[in-house]
Amino acid sequence: MSEESDMEKAIKETSILEEYSINWTQKLGAGISGPVRVCVKKSTQERFALKILLDRPKARNEVRLHMMCATHPNIVQIIEVFANSVQFPHESSPRARLLIVMEMMEGGELFHRISQHRHFTEKQASQVTKQIALALQHCHLLNIAHRDLKPENLLFKDNSLDAPVKLCDFGFAKIDQGDLMTPQFTPYYVAPQSCDLWSLGVIIYVMLCGYPPFYSKHHSRTIPKDMRRKIMTGSFEFPEEEWSQISEMAKDVVRKLLKVKPEERLTIEGVLDHPWLNSTEALDNVLPSAQLMMDKAVVAGIQQAHAEQLANMRIQDLKVSLKPLHSVNNPILRKRKLLGTRPKDGVYIHDHENGAEDSNVALEKLRDVIAQCILPQAGKGENEDEKLNEVMQEAWKYNRECKLLRDTLQSFSWNGRGFTDKVDRLKLAEIVKQVIEEQTTSHESQ
Repeated sequence: MSEESDMEKAIKETSILEEYSINWTQKLGAGISGPVRVCVKKSTQERFALKILLDRPKARNEVRLHMMCATHPNIVQIIEVFANSVQFPHESSPRARLLIVMEMMEGGELFHRISQHRHFTEKQASQVTKQIALALQHCHLLNIAHRDLKPENLLFKDNSLDAPVKLCDFGFAKIDQGDLMTPQFTPYYVAPQSCDLWSLGVIIYVMLCGYPPFYSKHHSRTIPKDMRRKIMTGSFEFPEEEWSQISEMAKDVVRKLLKVKPEERLTIEGVLDHPWLNSTEALDNVLPSAQLMMDKAVVAGIQQAHAEQLANMRIQDLKVSLKPLHSVNNPILRKRKLLGTRPKDGVYIHDHENGAEDSNVALEKLRDVIAQCILPQAGKGENEDEKLNEVMQEAWKYNRECKLLRDTLQSFSWNGRGFTDKVDRLKLAEIVKQVIEEQTTSHESQ
């Protein structure tokens, strides 16, 4: 727990405005938690990137894991962190937030950079891959899985030819707690790091040819219905038109990373030892990817497909992240057990057995929301949106104490009976998964 206490000490409570000027209008990009802005250190006039998160345990955990990893030259550095109250224009009052000052990455995102390189070669793709792999190795040696390895989170330091590429955004990172030690996780336990290796395989494939595996480059905007089946069966090809000039070594590393069974994928050490990353050959063949990535619609389609697959992988990870209810030491569940269930007339019934059962039902209702988001099902005369509203109402009824769920529903325009705006179902599923984890595993030390 020393890293946690060190991080808490490192967070400043003085106003960030004493040291930095913030440009509220210039946005560098949007992560899962909102836009990244520009700030300038008053004493040096140096520009930095500023990420702002609501100050809650999950955000502090993100900062802690990022800080643990940020000593590596291929991971974006955190300069300092402030805990301040901030009120945005649409808010009625200030809210506690973390303001994370990070090094500025002037060179832009991976695919944008490739699109500007009219002559992006296989050797350059190999060198970029090596830097990404070194960043992942550093995380994995610390037992940290990034779980959001995608092109938007790979940034170049500047616009020079030899600028380093760096990994950012630890919003979905998690520590592998060594769950192999608990009987229910063996032999089916899958290390969360395997998600990073799959992603690396997809990114290498796209860097080399300009479109993703598992679906045709002609479907840049829409993902075919059979994409999930192709992913599940590992069905991808190396079409001759783009791949004829690409080395067998490159194809070999892609094949070994895009294995369906996580345990069969290359480890990060296996990637770094692979001949393609250590080749003395020139590999100066110009790749077709740069030309394709000049089309922003193509890049948007690739990014959407990759983000959806990552979200699905993280949601599937739910199966191994929950503990049996009877073993959970959680204040919310303890309170429910003490107070019992609440019938419609508002009178508490003191019933320990029903308290535990009620908690189980609450988690099941949340899982129903995730299921409806991923695999929508509707009854006769009912549409998918109505069904989502129905399962969400049930989940809310049993989980009203949860602040994260309350904030989430507010941000998704929930009026108590239904969503008034169109819902990003994958994003909702992601956050409901976090709610389940918070309900079952938070405050275990208490």
